[in-house]
Amino acid sequence: MSDVARTLEFLTRLIAFDTTSRNSNLALIDWMEAFLAERGIASRRVFNADGAKANLYALIGPSVEGGIVLSGHTDVVPVDGQPWTSNPWVLTQRGDKLYGRGAADMKSFLALALAHVDEALKANLKRPIILAFSYDEEIGCLGAPSMISEIVRDMPRPAAVIVGEPTSMRVVSAHKGVRSFIVEVTGREAHSSLPDTGVSAIMEALKLMTLVAEMGQQARAISHAHFHPAAPTMTIGRVEGGTAANILARKCSFVWDLRTVEVAEADAIEARFRAAADVLDGEIKQRAPEGGVSITRRSNTAGLALERDSAAEQIARALTGDNETRAVAYAAEAGLFQRAGIPAIICGPGSIEQAHQPDEWIELAQIAEGAAFIRKLIARLSV
Repeated sequence: MSDVARTLEFLTRLIAFDTTSRNSNLALIDWMEAFLAERGIASRRVFNADGAKANLYALIGPSVEGGIVLSGHTDVVPVDGQPWTSNPWVLTQRGDKLYGRGAADMKSFLALALAHVDEALKANLKRPIILAFSYDEEIGCLGAPSMISEIVRDMPRPAAVIVGEPTSMRVVSAHKGVRSFIVEVTGREAHSSLPDTGVSAIMEALKLMTLVAEMGQQARAISHAHFHPAAPTMTIGRVEGGTAANILARKCSFVWDLRTVEVAEADAIEARFRAAADVLDGEIKQRAPEGGVSITRRSNTAGLALERDSAAEQIARALTGDNETRAVAYAAEAGLFQRAGIPAIICGPGSIEQAHQPDEWIELAQIAEGAAFIRKLIARLSV
């Protein structure tokens, strides 16, 4: 059986698991764990707080330093309301494209890693491959930190991490960091004809949402090489509030995210927003003591800084022959590994342009290119 055919068998199984981030991923983890155990490979789970989800990591080869981590996330984004033309949980081939939720982002990389486990076991590896599969990447890289902490603490020190997000098998050297915030504004209900007798949470929340838009516009003056967009970005992704047109809303909440290259930029923008929220909180409490503003930081994912001479850069470029410098605006788990002291890059099959879309797809050629990449990695670690 060819590498591509075997990878497609694994991809078919992986896509059949509905691992949308709101769901448990344990059925998929059970299957992966059993697959590895059948081959004598011990794996370790790192659970979330309520035990409904888990990361999984495992070492293949000798327990020595200098191995390579193949990192990927098991969760996918929802298909709700999207006009799919085939079942998103069934891998479907049409021509040279494979369709299914996670085909690009990023179960094809997981399939490639698992499909080559037997080849890695047969090889005389001198340094190990470490599989590291996380949960809840899609909602803020929430799962990986606990797994990374264990890998750093308990495993032989890896030389580098390859995070297999879809890059069309090109090397990506940097990504932005992302912070997201849940903002809840509480006012006081009243008849809309008597606005001075209450506090509209929606009207007050608008002041903070306007600030987010203003800061995003002002940030356009900042430019970072290799990034597109080059500036920090701020967006509001969800707004909820109100009960009727003629009632001043008691509650309004919104979620916004902030994507920056540098931590100092993010710190300054967050501080400005929190200062404005504190002022607004005081103003609301003067009119409605039970009201106010609360902010919950939903996520805080570190960016990946460019380290052109790192071990991760060297091995990825040797395996791909790609010497261009690229950066991406989305966040990934590479920055978390880098912050933990392990050099990282992003390189995986498929295109981010197909991610999160209805009829998400990946080209067969990308599977073949990914398989060649893994074979070269196994050969390199066997020298």
